[in-house]
Amino acid sequence: MENQNLKRTPLHAAHLRAGARMVPFGGWDMPVQYAGLKAEHQAVRENVGMFDVSHMGQFRFRGPGALDFLQHVTPNDVSKLKPGRAHYNWLPAEEGGLVDDIYIYQAGEQDYLMVVNAGNIAKDWAHLQALAAGYDVQMTDESDDWVLIAVQGPKAAATLNEFTDADLLTAKRNSFFPGRLLDHDVFFARTGYTGEDGFEVFVKAPEGEALWDALLASGIAPAGLGARDTLRLEAGFPLYGHEFSENIHPLSSTYAWVVKDKPYLGRTKMDEAPRQKLIGLKLDKIPVREGYPVMLGGENVGVVTSGSTSPTLGHPIAMALVDVDAADASAFEVEVRGKRHPAERTELPFYKAK
Repeated sequence: MENQNLKRTPLHAAHLRAGARMVPFGGWDMPVQYAGLKAEHQAVRENVGMFDVSHMGQFRFRGPGALDFLQHVTPNDVSKLKPGRAHYNWLPAEEGGLVDDIYIYQAGEQDYLMVVNAGNIAKDWAHLQALAAGYDVQMTDESDDWVLIAVQGPKAAATLNEFTDADLLTAKRNSFFPGRLLDHDVFFARTGYTGEDGFEVFVKAPEGEALWDALLASGIAPAGLGARDTLRLEAGFPLYGHEFSENIHPLSSTYAWVVKDKPYLGRTKMDEAPRQKLIGLKLDKIPVREGYPVMLGGENVGVVTSGSTSPTLGHPIAMALVDVDAADASAFEVEVRGKRHPAERTELPFYKAK
């Protein structure tokens, strides 16, 4: 895709000022790194860093039928949420697989905010609109209304707490609440995609660049998509289009806890047993990438879905979808340009925050 056809977040100019290297991602021109992937990864693992995730989509659902509608289109139990709480969820396809994986935040009574993956905004919106008939729900696409900044790392709460009137230190995981941050009205969500503690900060789009610059001036280092990917891979987090898709049974993953015993769109296919299982692989030297074949006893039993060298662990790691019958083996091989390299099965996640 030509750069001039790529969408830009409201922080695009700030990324250029910071010397970011920009790359196409999900139809957006996004920063892949600033100081360097390893330094940015380490900052989030050991201290604090921040990401522009404004390319993600935000949909609002309001009205008396909002809860019933969300219960119908997702397998997790939205009725368990209360105002100020959030949870991870899925949009199953009726014919199998996932339309997307999402987060739902309950902002108030009969008021929910859904965050969806950037590359799926148009698809998700069309999917949800097609299902809304018969429900007393008002849907609004607010994707252009918000800047979303993910401040992540073991020191994220203490760092942000110096600049807000909210008490971030005692906020619970998956809480969602308003506050003032560096003279801006924001919403804080104690959620993230790095395996570390942190907050995703929602601010109205016209104020986004000023808040980003103020956070930079406070000493928080920016991080790009490169570090975001290695961080989420170490944490064993799936990425839509890699570990999840409309062609992958979502219960191949370790996320069966998402599915609750209730009626929802796509339950018939969800109830079918998956034929593959997502596993972790550790290699000694050779990094592997998406699409590389996974072999067992000379037979092709699966494929790498995500892979990289782990900055934290110092060796290559990968997630792979393999046949259920092969999934319990302890040693595999990954084929890289015609050569096979040993890969040891390891439990997910590869890394847990201390």
